[in-house]
This record gives sequence, structure tokens and C-alpha cells, in this order.
Amino acid sequence: MTKLYGAIEAGGTKFVCAVSDENLNILKRVKIPTTVPAETMAEVFKFFDENPVVAMGIGSFGPIDVNRSSDTYGYITTTPKKGWANYNFLGDMKAHYDIPYVWTTDVNVAAYGELKKGSAQGKNSCIYLTVGTGVGGGGVVNGQLLEGFGHPEMGHIIMRRHPEDTYQGNCPYHHDCLEGLCAGPAVEGRAGGIKAFDIPKDAKDWEIEAYYLAQACVDYTVILSPEKIIFGGGVSKQDQLFPMIRKSFAEQMNGYLKTPDLDDYIVHVALGDDAGITGCLLLAQEEAAKN
Repeated sequence: MTKLYGAIEAGGTKFVCAVSDENLNILKRVKIPTTVPAETMAEVFKFFDENPVVAMGIGSFGPIDVNRSSDTYGYITTTPKKGWANYNFLGDMKAHYDIPYVWTTDVNVAAYGELKKGSAQGKNSCIYLTVGTGVGGGGVVNGQLLEGFGHPEMGHIIMRRHPEDTYQGNCPYHHDCLEGLCAGPAVEGRAGGIKAFDIPKDAKDWEIEAYYLAQACVDYTVILSPEKIIFGGGVSKQDQLFPMIRKSFAEQMNGYLKTPDLDDYIVHVALGDDAGITGCLLLAQEEAAKN
């Protein structure tokens, strides 16, 4: 009998649920609007009731509790998303399906998908950054998801200011963290409300954006020394940014550390919107093999 594996990529706007066979061919997939838990999860349960699986990988928006010794392990914790704060996501899943689970962040599963099947295939480590409405980052080190007491919040590292940037930053917690200076709303705020895709590709705004993203890459490099840094989200569609990020990275690193060739080090996501689902299915398959 063919074993089927399940995946949930839980985002603040939509949930993507999928089922694959043992070769990770996706057999069924559904998108469910993220409204409130009672409504969204009813659709999730309906999908998996109709498509039973032997194990499941879940990558969720956060913050979430990934600390197995915590009383709130498996919860979405302090999210501003209405209705989802302190929601026992994993507990609710386990109450419905007695199967093995992997529980982590949406960006961690995307990093894992890219490591195994995408831009970092053949490597042992990578970082995945999504830059869109917010900035999130996940990582894999020595083939293992990057987690500890909690999970990475790579979008909230504090930035050294670009000398020509007067924008105050829009993160309500830190103002001038990476997310506060680089996420889509910050790009548009700096440009006076112009939508990102309407900002000319040669505008100073993109040089400032590249400076901050390069600075973040320098920080992640000196701390984690990944073999790849992969960008997804809306920023990955701004092709003009990548040469600028690499150039600024070289200037800011200033020869201190040796890195892979930058054209092969700071790269686009290869799996696109499938990175997270791919990572979930891979993790589900591996978890099933342990049980």
C-alpha cells in the first residue's frame, strides 16, 4: 500500500495543504484562507480526513513555540493575527490524527526544501530569507533545522543605518531592524507611498535596500557560515537587487572572511512558492521513517 505524506504551510494570508506519495509527487493540494482557527482548521481537517497520511510536516507563521520542554510547545504564540494568538496548533492536529509530526516555522521548512531540492541541493547548510510584507528567515545547519530555545527571527536583527537613509523604520518593536527597514511596507514608505513595483529600478531606494540586505547577509555569514543564502518573497522578483546585494556584501565584508563565489552564494529561491511545501513533505517522510 502506498504511503502518503502530509504538509501544511500555514501563512498569515492562506494555508496550503498537500499530500504526496513516497516519491514526493504532490497528489492533491488545497489553499484555504487564513481567517480564524475555527473556520480555517475545519477546512484543514476536512482535507486530511479525505486524504489520510502517515506523517505530517507543518511550517507555520509565527512566532511559534518550538521548544519541546515548554508547556506551550506547538502553539502559535504572540502573533497579531486576530484569533491565532496562543492557539494550540499542534495539539489540535494531534487530537485529530495520531501520526508523527514535524513542527517548525514556515521559513525553516522553505530552507529545508531549498537544501534538499532547490538552490542549496548538495550542500549541508543554507539560510532562506523571505522579504515581502515582513522579513522572515530560516536555516539549516549540518542538515538540521536551526532551532534552540526558540526559532530564528532573522528579520529583527538591528541594522546600521545607510548614511543617506532618513526613513525611521516601521517595525513597532525595533524601528530600524531589518524588517522595519526592508520589508515591502518600508520600501513603499521610504518612497513616499509608491508601490514597490512602480519604483524605478535605478532609484536610490534599491541601493539602500541592497545595503541593508547585504549587511544582513554579512551578519548571518559571520555567525553561521552557511553555504548558501537564498532569497524568496517579493524581493526575489526584483532582479536588479541581486548584483547590488553582492557588491555591497563584498564592500561590507571588506575581505575579512572567505566566502563562496558571490554569484553562487547569494541567490534566488529555486523552488519558488513550492519551497515550503517541499520542505514539509521531506520532513514528514523522514519523521515517518523514524517511527
